[in-house]
Amino acid sequence: MKEEPSKHLPTEINLHAKSRLLSIAFADGARFELPCEYLRVFSKAAVLDQAITGKEGVNIERIDPQGQYAIRILFDDGHDTGIYSWDTLYALGTNQEANWAAYLKRLEEIGYRRQEPEQGEKRVRILYFSWLASKLRKESEQAILPPSVTDVAGLLMWLGHGRKGSAPLFDLERLRVTVNRQFAEGFTKLQEGDEIGLVPNSPTPPATPNLV
Repeated sequence: MKEEPSKHLPTEINLHAKSRLLSIAFADGARFELPCEYLRVFSKAAVLDQAITGKEGVNIERIDPQGQYAIRILFDDGHDTGIYSWDTLYALGTNQEANWAAYLKRLEEIGYRRQEPEQGEKRVRILYFSWLASKLRKESEQAILPPSVTDVAGLLMWLGHGRKGSAPLFDLERLRVTVNRQFAEGFTKLQEGDEIGLVPNSPTPPATPNLV
């Protein structure tokens, strides 16, 4: 069977297993962050009308290329028949908001209560480096994160509101963040027991008032 040429060609594909996200960039500049749950329930081998449930924590085990036009995604729940063409992935990214709303509505209609895997408090260890340690007067701390803090971006916002005048210190653009010694991004999910390192990008700290 002859492969149909794709209208949209990817330039970069990355799986962020900890965050359960597939990041994909295309030649026209479009970039999408597609949750594994979203890809699983919108697989062509699955039918949304069947109201697939219990996939909040599903992850991707492996990605296999399918010629020059698609990938096959193998999920850790055993689903391994989903073929995603480049055009399908582009459409899923473009229509993500509407598709996700339809998915949540369908779950609500059947009475299923979706649960975020990261709900609840989390105990983590935070390491501070360089001028950040000097400003905060500590090199590390054990912290209990509230349920609202689920990812790196949320953590930095929470830390920035913890002390008056400290928000500039936790600007993501000023820091390199690691989670369990692996470089992380703002969307990286946080879990119980994680070790988070905050490393300033610049040797010069931002101007801040006295922290209180």
